[in-house]
Parts: sequence; C-alpha cells; structure tokens
Amino acid sequence: MEKLNFDNNIYDTIRKNIKKYRNEKNITSMQLAEMVDLSHDFIRQIQSEKAGYNFSVDTFYRISVALGVTLDDLIKKEND
Repeated sequence: MEKLNFDNNIYDTIRKNIKKYRNEKNITSMQLAEMVDLSHDFIRQIQSEKAGYNFSVDTFYRISVALGVTLDDLIKKEND
C-alpha cells in the first residue's frame, strides 16, 4: 500500500494562498471581509501566521468563491 503524503502545514498553505490570490485580484483584506460577510479583523487573523487554526470549511469555501478560485487552488503548495 502506498504511503500517503500529508501537508503538515495545511493552514499555512491556505493562508499564503489566500494572500496570494487576494493580491493578484487587487482585493484588500477589508474588501474580502465585506465580500464574505466576515469582520476585517477575522480576515486579517486568518491570514496571520500567528493565528491558530480558526476557520471553518464554510469560511474556506466562501473565500474561494470571493477570490474566484477553487478549494484545490487554496490548498495547493507552491512547489506542486
């Protein structure tokens, strides 16, 4: 049986990709917060490397829709 390779830093990968796609679309964190109906502080916290694992699948999904990317795009590591 093949050994599975898990991303042990999946939240960091998601954070980096949220920032990346937000910047590519020239969307501020405030604008993203408004688009997904969350507070600006919460969006900033999601993008912070200092924050814990604090966002739900629903939030993850809504951010992907707002950024116009797939959930796969948000979990893809840069070196893939």
